[in-house]
Amino acid sequence: MIKTALAALCLALVSTPSPSVPTSVDAYVEQYRAATGLPGVAVAITKGGSVVHAAGYGRTATGEPVTADTPMAVASVSKSFTALAVMQLAEKGKVALDQPVRRYLPEFTMADPRAAKITVRQLLNQTSGMADSAFHEKSLPQPETLQGAVARLRTAGLAADPGTVFSYHNTNYQVAARLVEVVGGRPFADHLDANVFEPLGMRHSTTVDTDRDLPGSARGHLYVLGRAVALPEPTGFGNGSGGVLSTAGDMARWLIAQNAGLPGLLSPQAVREMRTPSKQNDGYALGWEIGTTERGTPVIEHGGDLFTSSAHQLLMPGSGHGVAVMVNTNMAFSNAHDLMTGIVAIIEGGTPQVPSGQPLILTDVLFALLTLVTIGLGIRGAARARRWAARRTGWQLWRLAPYLVPIGLCATIVPIHRVLARGRDAAWVQLAYLYPTFMVWLVAAAAAGLAVVAVRLWGATRLRRG
Repeated sequence: MIKTALAALCLALVSTPSPSVPTSVDAYVEQYRAATGLPGVAVAITKGGSVVHAAGYGRTATGEPVTADTPMAVASVSKSFTALAVMQLAEKGKVALDQPVRRYLPEFTMADPRAAKITVRQLLNQTSGMADSAFHEKSLPQPETLQGAVARLRTAGLAADPGTVFSYHNTNYQVAARLVEVVGGRPFADHLDANVFEPLGMRHSTTVDTDRDLPGSARGHLYVLGRAVALPEPTGFGNGSGGVLSTAGDMARWLIAQNAGLPGLLSPQAVREMRTPSKQNDGYALGWEIGTTERGTPVIEHGGDLFTSSAHQLLMPGSGHGVAVMVNTNMAFSNAHDLMTGIVAIIEGGTPQVPSGQPLILTDVLFALLTLVTIGLGIRGAARARRWAARRTGWQLWRLAPYLVPIGLCATIVPIHRVLARGRDAAWVQLAYLYPTFMVWLVAAAAAGLAVVAVRLWGATRLRRG
């Protein structure tokens, strides 16, 4: 009965909006797409109980038009859904937020004895002590299920005492989702269907485990030399932390319910608790971030990034507005966040800034040229191998060492990136998605260097044998 009433409420509250905001948003999104080459985007805008705008623009990676009913990845926006599922269990008395996770999930064990003190709340506000710096969740072999995601923590350590430091770490939410499975007694996807999606009338939404579960409509693109190239998402596990797929129409229902205080799903007290940040980070609550717009308006939001798509959601409690944006391009360009900023500017009566183009295209061109030059130098160096060997009175292998530097960089790029990114982890192939033209140049340099070394050593060996 409650589920039916909630779904009917979300549909019945839809009213005819003022044409100014939808028209302005349509024009802005199309201008943005023309300037950046953004292939596809879905937008939902609500106010109070009304859907102001729900629309799709452009095309999916498989060529179909993006509509308000096209399922797309919401990435880490999923954390808000996982947090809600945990809070619902807490409301029913099945989970206590400040009790150890292991009380409800005995399989959650780590090599660090401090893990026994990690509470449910610390998973949700990212203060568990788990961090990329201590557990390389992306570059390690990926699990297939939530149970596997928890099982692989058995040899992991903590970066800090539980409850002392904020560290954004996807594994927190994978453990939380597994907790929901075990305590709720059903797969996480089924739990969200029964307790979140169905009650809110989100008929086109679900959650998936891995990159292989993404439908064609949820696959995305990389920008390379100013063009969007459709590519599969690199291997990764995301359920609980980034596995939700949704549509503009469904996200509108979600935003309406959130701005209404989730009637029938959570008590007002539990909603306030979800939106109260921790002492360790006043900008992060339980699956939501606390911030302001460029004009200083308080907002509750959360962004999300896969390697080929990104998303952002935002609530403006003061005005009752809600906005969700999903795009099928990778995280390096912040398209979802930038579009969100522009749409919020329209809502607040301002003028959004349309980018003049892609900011990294000159960098792409530079590395493309460097790649061609590097290949040319490699061919030249290999062709002159016999002449090089003839001028050497001894082996003098140290002279070949500079050619091996790119190979060494290829082998160590993951830990180097981890240091530069302040501990955030990424697998080698994921770095290729983040920095495609740089990584192409690096591989070309490594291959060229290896070829020159091999040919010169072969030439020097033949001369000495001759």
